[in-house]
Amino acid sequence: MQPQADGVSRRNGSKIKKIIKIAGVGTLACMIFLFGVGVGQGNVTFGSSANTANKELPDDLDYASVERVYDLLKANYDGKLDTTKLLDGLKSGIAGATGDPYTQYLNATDAKDFNDELNGSFTGIGAELGKDEDNNLIIVAPIEGFPASKAGLRPKDIIVSIDGKTTSGMAIDEAVSLIRGEKDTKVTLRILRDKKEDLSFTIVRDQIKINSVKWEVLDGKIGYIRVSQFGEDTSGLMVKAADELQDKGVERILLDLRGNPGGLLSSAIDMAEMWLADGKTILQEKRGGLIVETYTAKGTGVFKGMPTAVLVDAGSASASEIVAGALRDNNAATIFGEKSFGKGSVQELQMLPGGSELKVTIARWYRPNGQNIDKKGIKPDREVKITDEDYDKDRDPQKDAALTFLRDR
Repeated sequence: MQPQADGVSRRNGSKIKKIIKIAGVGTLACMIFLFGVGVGQGNVTFGSSANTANKELPDDLDYASVERVYDLLKANYDGKLDTTKLLDGLKSGIAGATGDPYTQYLNATDAKDFNDELNGSFTGIGAELGKDEDNNLIIVAPIEGFPASKAGLRPKDIIVSIDGKTTSGMAIDEAVSLIRGEKDTKVTLRILRDKKEDLSFTIVRDQIKINSVKWEVLDGKIGYIRVSQFGEDTSGLMVKAADELQDKGVERILLDLRGNPGGLLSSAIDMAEMWLADGKTILQEKRGGLIVETYTAKGTGVFKGMPTAVLVDAGSASASEIVAGALRDNNAATIFGEKSFGKGSVQELQMLPGGSELKVTIARWYRPNGQNIDKKGIKPDREVKITDEDYDKDRDPQKDAALTFLRDR
């Protein structure tokens, strides 16, 4: 495993920064880690990432026009203004002006919620939100066993409205705020499925606590590992899973990353190197087309050489795609299921004064084969779809196909 840092902050002049590398889809709607990022056990990347693409920008913005707008509001607005909300709106606007849905300013409340998600505990419906290529607000992945999944939401469902409020032009963080709520309260989502079915779901919010990794032995010799997100507990649980499965004599592995929206980049790297020989490439980060970092396996490769199948679907994003791509490109696994989500960027989480945070896209990641999967996803080696009838009858042809493949190995 990679060495772990033993802190989350460092001094930079008079300021304190906490910087975490994230490989996930977006702000988790309803409190389910959308990106997937984990701080736990010190899995933190320190340092800032200089972006030479913006070196021509001025050192400071000219805020005279902003002050003019503030003065006019203060003098003329027929209502009560809140200074904190005005400042939060200004910061959100600057981040939003990038046009990147994954670059976001989080106020202190949202930042706390986000970090609670990293611990796998939050209140909501248990679904990840994102944007599609048409800027529609969508469900990236409903988390199995929780309200959104139980209600019948699916990956790529378009959210048309939240409690009657249209989502047209709505930012992800605003949607998250609307979907969040107290335990046992209800939220109604109007859904457009496959751009033709108009559906309505009223979902009861719940307290959600999940372990990111579950495992069991199937058919006596196949270790089944289900990873729901890449949180702060993922690396430790994967080590525990490997120990228990090896003790039980498993000879093959089925790694299920379906509906996994991503998480901590460090957790994805830790997981991938469990299958790879020392020195094998896991991913490369590029900024402005230039390679800024290459991640290679440094672990013991506990599953190295073991026949492995990986399950992905439209809800498998970012960190999930990093693992699937690394195993596939290094000939360590065969991919089953449906094309993955397609998020090929990396974010850093930086602490700001007062408990607020900035999540900012700092690079694009590339598979060992040199491909960036942004908006393309990873196409499985063996495509297997799940039909409406399969959903209704609780059948899993994707898992069945992967198990059949492994039994013959």
